[in-house]
Amino acid sequence: MARPVYLDYNATAPLRPEAAAALEAALREAGNPSSVHGFGRRARRRVEDAREAVAALVGARPAGVVFTSGGSEANNLALAGLPAGRILVSAIEHDSVLQAAPKARRLPVDAAGQIELDALAEALAEGDDADGPTLVSVMLANNETGVIQPVAEVAALARARGALVHCDAVQAAGRLDIDLGALGVAALSLSAHKLGGPQGAGALVLAEGVAVAPLIRGGGQERRRRAGTENVPAIAGFGAAAEALRAAPKPDPALAGLRDGLEARLRALAPELVIFGADAPRLANTSCFALPGLPAETQLLALDLAGIAVSSGAACSSGKVEPSHVLRALGADAETAAAAIRVSLGWATTAEDLDRFIEAWDGLYRRRAA
Repeated sequence: MARPVYLDYNATAPLRPEAAAALEAALREAGNPSSVHGFGRRARRRVEDAREAVAALVGARPAGVVFTSGGSEANNLALAGLPAGRILVSAIEHDSVLQAAPKARRLPVDAAGQIELDALAEALAEGDDADGPTLVSVMLANNETGVIQPVAEVAALARARGALVHCDAVQAAGRLDIDLGALGVAALSLSAHKLGGPQGAGALVLAEGVAVAPLIRGGGQERRRRAGTENVPAIAGFGAAAEALRAAPKPDPALAGLRDGLEARLRALAPELVIFGADAPRLANTSCFALPGLPAETQLLALDLAGIAVSSGAACSSGKVEPSHVLRALGADAETAAAAIRVSLGWATTAEDLDRFIEAWDGLYRRRAA
């Protein structure tokens, strides 16, 4: 039997060996990092070493790193905890942003999937900041299409109006060079398991001078910004993954070559294929495409039976599959959005993996055309 092929790194990346080693070492030792005895001090050292590594990955100060349970909590902490009156978000944000601020004004994106800066400028100009500064939340790279957003330009427009910017960098971290100061944002969300770290750890990274009110209260951990005993093993693994990625090329030219080769082969098989975000800067590892008339569910089931894991461009809740809000924001009709799948590559992806994918998908395409 052929080995399984994993092409769903944007959902979660396989655990990197460095992260696994750090996680296992921390699991073998007792110690609450808030305790003053030797066991506690060793646990605290693991947390602080990880804090330094995560901060270095995004050009931030270690003191600005607030560890959380993941990217969704980090987004919620930013949307609820940063000082803000009204909130503006792009129409393609992750649900953990959209649902954390359900009354936020949603800003449109263009057909390529990038936020419309003119619309942002107009919205900023219209605001009444009597209740506090406007907060703008724009992701650095979209989780479905991989399209990279002009966050530095967003931040420049916001600063001119006295507004703050939060950036969900969960998908971009480790795949793009990120510098908190160069982006000009007040806060940045990260998640360990997108980097090849363990699930269950994330961070909200704050610029100097930016304060955040805690969502979770009841202890003095994380400088009173997030109560609760730190998840030492997951945080240690997070730090090890971040450290391993610091020297990695970003964007990764090898992944870009694999992704571009995949898309060229798909277009040769199916010229009518729609590739989302192809005309915009994208993460090197991400391809989101649709063949109208070939539903995503059909593709996912057939590929899974062939031992190949990918994701759809649809959101599933309680068994009901709905077209992705991201793809609809790009102007895709319901049929095209419902046919979209996402292939996302990562540190262990090989050319053979993509050969297997093409072979399986070609079979689907031929059966549809027959």
